[in-house]
Amino acid sequence: MDAAKQREIASGLVAAYRAEGTALRALAGRELPSFEEVARISESLRELLIPEMAIPKPLDLERFAADHVADLAPRLHRQVLLGLGFDCAPNESPCRKKAWQIVESFLGSLPALRSKLDLDAAASYDADPAASGADEVMFCYPGLFAIAVHRLAHQLVAAGAPVIPRMMAEFAHSRTGIDIHPGAHVGERFFIDHGTGVVIGETAEIGSRVRIYQGVTLGALSVPKETARSLQGKKRHPTIEDDVIIYANATILGGETLIGRGAIIGGNCWITESVPPGTRVTRS
Repeated sequence: MDAAKQREIASGLVAAYRAEGTALRALAGRELPSFEEVARISESLRELLIPEMAIPKPLDLERFAADHVADLAPRLHRQVLLGLGFDCAPNESPCRKKAWQIVESFLGSLPALRSKLDLDAAASYDADPAASGADEVMFCYPGLFAIAVHRLAHQLVAAGAPVIPRMMAEFAHSRTGIDIHPGAHVGERFFIDHGTGVVIGETAEIGSRVRIYQGVTLGALSVPKETARSLQGKKRHPTIEDDVIIYANATILGGETLIGRGAIIGGNCWITESVPPGTRVTRS
């Protein structure tokens, strides 16, 4: 390809960038968060929650925690600041202050998140005879990887950070095949077995001691595109009460759908209506 043809292609792309009505036109000239840096931050946060995974192993946990927090705080602040949106210019003092408030609130939640993750690992070990110990679960299980990143991302949502939590969720999705929207509420002792193909929507609510298997979808019913935006922020995904087991490839849809406490949903079931507590649902 000669230089003239290359310039022609480049000019055509620039025209497309500037075309009237393009959805991304407003992003021109604006620095955006870095997916690569958010992925690195996610890994560092996971290591901070699970120092047993650090190499070399930290002998001085106080020094390890302090050094990691000191390293992470400014890096996370930068990405949160860039993700705050069009109403917040990165160089303006109020925006920088808001980003620091989000980061401080989030980092302050890490001790509680470590405790929750311990319970998740224990639940995985208790439910899976193939696990040799909670350490194997922590190091090897994709379900726990996805849960750890989800709990971090969900806490960032609670602290007020836009965009960055979703980037963290997509990082975990790319690593594990498990897609959990950071807005989803997940109770204690959550266990995802195998996990590939699991999808959990934004407004899903999951109770404590819930177990789900690969291919499970907790999703929303399809709506006409004309009304989709009006449903933003409204309950669109199911509620799963405590002690429910959902086997492989089951699909549960709808914001009004409630799976009652202790119910068991068999593999490949398609559910769009509520299920009473203690019910066993199978595909005939």
